[in-house]
Order: sequence, then structure tokens, then C-alpha cells
Amino acid sequence: MSMSQVHSTKAIIGEPEVVEDGRAPGVETSDAWRRLKDAAIALQAMQASDGSIPDASAHDAARAEVERVQDAVRELAPRFPHDAAYLEAVVADLGRWVADGFGVPDFHDALVAFHPEQHRVDGLRHLVVFPMYTQNGSPDRHLEALVVEVIWPDFIARLEATDYGNRLFVSLRLVDFTPGYDTNSAVLFPETVAVREIPAFTWGAIFQDREAARYRRVVRAASEITKLELPAEAARMLDDQQLTEQTFVMWDIIHDRTHMRGDLPFDPFMIKQRMPYFLYSLEELRCDLTAFRECVAIQRRLTGAEELSAVEAETLEHARLVQYAVIFDRIFRFAITGSRVRNYDGLGGQLLFAWLHQRGALHWTDTALTFDWDAVPDAVVALGDAIDDLYWRSIDRPKTVHWLAAYDLIRSVLTPHPASKWARGLPDEVLAGPPRGFTDAVLDDEFPLSMFYEALEKKMRDVIAQTSGIRGTDD
Repeated sequence: MSMSQVHSTKAIIGEPEVVEDGRAPGVETSDAWRRLKDAAIALQAMQASDGSIPDASAHDAARAEVERVQDAVRELAPRFPHDAAYLEAVVADLGRWVADGFGVPDFHDALVAFHPEQHRVDGLRHLVVFPMYTQNGSPDRHLEALVVEVIWPDFIARLEATDYGNRLFVSLRLVDFTPGYDTNSAVLFPETVAVREIPAFTWGAIFQDREAARYRRVVRAASEITKLELPAEAARMLDDQQLTEQTFVMWDIIHDRTHMRGDLPFDPFMIKQRMPYFLYSLEELRCDLTAFRECVAIQRRLTGAEELSAVEAETLEHARLVQYAVIFDRIFRFAITGSRVRNYDGLGGQLLFAWLHQRGALHWTDTALTFDWDAVPDAVVALGDAIDDLYWRSIDRPKTVHWLAAYDLIRSVLTPHPASKWARGLPDEVLAGPPRGFTDAVLDDEFPLSMFYEALEKKMRDVIAQTSGIRGTDD
């Protein structure tokens, strides 16, 4: 048993006179945290994009700021006993960075020592310090510092321990953070950390409080603009941050495990593999639609039960809410968030909206949006089935033929750009050539926004911009 595991056991059993219980109340307002945060921000101003500090004249000032970070981490460490080994490694990695002359930082040892997946206790906190870039945030590997809190209600623990095991999944709430997270980033992934060699990744974290807060603000505005009368259950989410956070935890734990499950062409989410961006659209949408499908199945199973335990009743409630969350987040936020340059999440939202519209489950009539809620579950599941069938058939296809088949699926629902080479038919020299030619021929905005979305985006632009850096306490 490691030292961090020993400390974790003490934290859970409880020896208040010896150690903190790991919940670290008020740490975000402490002097030590403020000093740490200020020093990290000062270092960010000196760092190049790769995390190094190439200006030798700044090294004395940088050394002083690193010492401030180290001192603050040491002071705060007793409040995070479950992270003792990790925080020790952070101090050591900072010291090595200084000793190596502020080259590209290497926090391999700290990353290997950090195991939030071993401490999924509701309300438990972590102090996180890494040189890293933040997805949908800063592309620079700057020193970032965060105080985060675990979201792990009993019904999620039960789901994970039974039908939806996902040992790598960590659900978090942002408490405070440096500027890399004052952005749209809602994930904490180990692959973003600056390291000398890539270790085996044992966890991945999502900030469900940020996802829930964005959802509530965007859906409230979009439903008003489109005159959508939300079902009573869905409307409750707009007024209840905790309810929405827990809904997103259930959605994401099923979504995340789906990436490596099913009849897959091989690994459909090889992020370092160059491929047309619409392939990522289908993969992300497949995982969301699987979460939807599973929640429909959970709802139907538990609705038919004679008697429900408290945990089962909570599971049933959130299974219904996940279905609303998938639809509204996809069609209202995903579709019109971000640029139109290879926006694969945006394309997935457009695809879901058009699929539901063309199957009569969604209507835009008399400038008002309505749903046929009885028809929605089967229509959504049918889109998931279409993607699953594409994957199953592509196990026996060459890669580029899979790409062409995927394009045909999307084109059967959405209208391509009029200048699209793919829509007109790729020339023989591309079809006979290497995959790069296929990818190069894809337009940045291969499937432009419809007239509906063009108008909605203009009305929603300011609301979506305001969600950058949002946290669950921002109402």
C-alpha cells in the first residue's frame, strides 16, 4: 500500500486530531492558496508556449515565484492527505525544473503519483498543480493550479459498481483556478501535462459543474428565443444546479466508457490520427446517443418495478433528465458554440436537430419550437442505430471507404457546402491516392449552419460568450 493510500484510509476513517479529512473547507480563501495562485500567474507571464522560460534575465524572478509555489504547496498539503505522494512529487518536479534552467518542464513523476480515480468520495477535494494546456482553453503548457471537488453521489457509485463500470472516470467541481481554466475548458486530462515520456493513463476528469452551469444558462435563453415550452422535469434543471450536475455525471460516465465499447472499426477516437473531422462528430455523437439509449432502458426497467429503493428512485429521476440534457445541450449549445473551422461537436448538434426534424419528432412551425416527446426516444435511438450500423459494416471496409460511407450518412441528413468536393464526388486521383488527399479535400465548414441555426446563433452569441469561465456558483 502506498503512502497516499495510507493517508486516504485515515481521511475516510477519520483522525481529526492528526490529519484533515480531505474536504479542505475554505482552502480557496486561504492565504496559502492565494500566494500559490498569484505565483503561478506570475510564472505564466514568463513562460513560452512549451512551458519553458527562455529569457535568462527572468530566471531570478522565476526562481522566486517557484519557491512561493513550493512553499504554498507544502503549507496546503496537510489539508489533502490523500494526495500526499503527489504533492511531494509536485514540489520535487518544480525543483528539478529550476535546476534544469527552466527548460521545457517535466512533471512525469507528479503525474504518475496523482490518482484521483482512487478517491471518488463525494465532497473530497484535490489541489492540482501542473504545467499543462487546457482543452478548449489555453494551447500553452503553462503552470496551472486548481482546487477541485469530487462529485460522486450514491446513485452514481451504484451505477459505476454495477452495469456501468468505469474505473478511469472522475467527476469534479471547479472551486478555484488559474487563467487556463477561465475559458471554455471543462476537462482535466493527463495527456495535457508536460512530461518527458507518456505514462499509462489511469484517469480522466470532467468538470460537471461547468457543463451544468453552461447548460442551464444556454437552454434557458434558447428556450425563450425559440418559444419552446420545456417539460416540467426539464424546466427543473434550469433552477437546480446540483440536480443538473448529477445529471451530467450520469450522462458522462456512460458516454466516456462507450468510446471503447461496441462494434468498432478499430479505435474510432484515435485523436492523433489525421482524418476528416466529421468522423469525430459521429464518434462523439455515438457516445452521447448510447448514453441516451441506456437511460431510456433504465427508465423503462425502473418504471416497471413494483418498489424502488431511494438509490433506484434517484437513478430513475436522472435517467429521464439525461435524455433531455443530451437533446438540449446538443441542439442548443453544441451546434452554435465555437468557430466553424472543423467544429465536430457543432456538426453533431446540427445532425441531431435535423434528424429529429426530418422524422417528425421536432417541429419549427409558426416561429416556435415543439417536440413530439412520445416520438423522440425512438427517433434518437434510430440515429444511434444508424451510426452503430455504419461502424459494424466498416469493420470489413478499407479506411477511406469507411470515410466515404460516414460522409454519405451525414449527407443524407445535412446539406453539404455548395463548393464541396466531397459532395460533387472526389476525383479519381484522390480516390486512388493516399488518405491525406481525402482529408485535404474536406472544407473547414463542410456542412454549414442551416438558416434556422444562422438566425439562432446571432441571437445566442452573447449568451454563449458569457459561459466562458463559468462555474456552478455563477447564477
